[in-house]
Amino acid sequence: MEVKTIMIVGAGFMGAGIAQVGAEVGYQIILNDVSEDAVQRGLGTVTKNLTKNVQKGKLTEDEKSATLARISTTTSLEAAKDADLVIEAVFENADLKKAIFQQLDEICKPDCIFASNTSSIPISQLAAAVKRPDKFIGMHFFSPVPVMKLVELIRGIKTSQETLVTVEEVAAKMKKETVRVKDVPGFLVNRINNALRQEAYKCLEEGVASVQDIDKALKLGLRHPMGPFELADFVGLDVGLNIVKTLYDGYKDPKWRPSLILEQLVLAGDLGRKSGKGWYDYTSGEMKPRTDVEF
Repeated sequence: MEVKTIMIVGAGFMGAGIAQVGAEVGYQIILNDVSEDAVQRGLGTVTKNLTKNVQKGKLTEDEKSATLARISTTTSLEAAKDADLVIEAVFENADLKKAIFQQLDEICKPDCIFASNTSSIPISQLAAAVKRPDKFIGMHFFSPVPVMKLVELIRGIKTSQETLVTVEEVAAKMKKETVRVKDVPGFLVNRINNALRQEAYKCLEEGVASVQDIDKALKLGLRHPMGPFELADFVGLDVGLNIVKTLYDGYKDPKWRPSLILEQLVLAGDLGRKSGKGWYDYTSGEMKPRTDVEF
């Protein structure tokens, strides 16, 4: 099967990034979200990224215009009727994702492939919501999508070999490297990354070191580009909490029990960069230690 048209459901940071890398290599992209404001913000993110690439000499104005011309926007899932592949990139909530795919199942042509950008929810669980589980796969991109080279491909229990190979070809055309991963909670990268992050949270709770010193130690000692707390703020504490809850529910292992401090921050609305405060304070426009709370 040849993929020509891709619908991206969810025009947030991840969805906009996927739309960009798809349009850059020639795919016709349909960018969808629940409101016109949301899709226009997503399109604005793509435009901003492409403009930066033009300024850096990585792209010409003509290439930028051609890329944007390949992206159409919509607030209706009905537009998916013309798609060869649908990539869902909405909030990390299993019920929401299932509801979207159930609607798409009635709209899309029979050979259309469904892919979820979920970072932790089992693919077989999501695929059970549709009548085409053989054409359902996990396609987990990493943030920021235009920069990060990896895509995890997660094969559900009923995902066909043809579906896997087709999506591998799409990812390769998008200039991504892929790894095949079994359908387990957290998949591969998030399972390992969250094990590290859980240990960092425990070190904070036990008073081993401060948020700043833990981040500094891992950046300088392990050469991580971002410390675990800085990265958690970048991704969003609500997203991180949902992932670790999925791991805890999936493995029933106490090591995945969510950090109490993390839960308190999410309940307080401190979700990281996007809300202005998380493990750090971003209200000044810079990342600074928090002075209004004690961890």
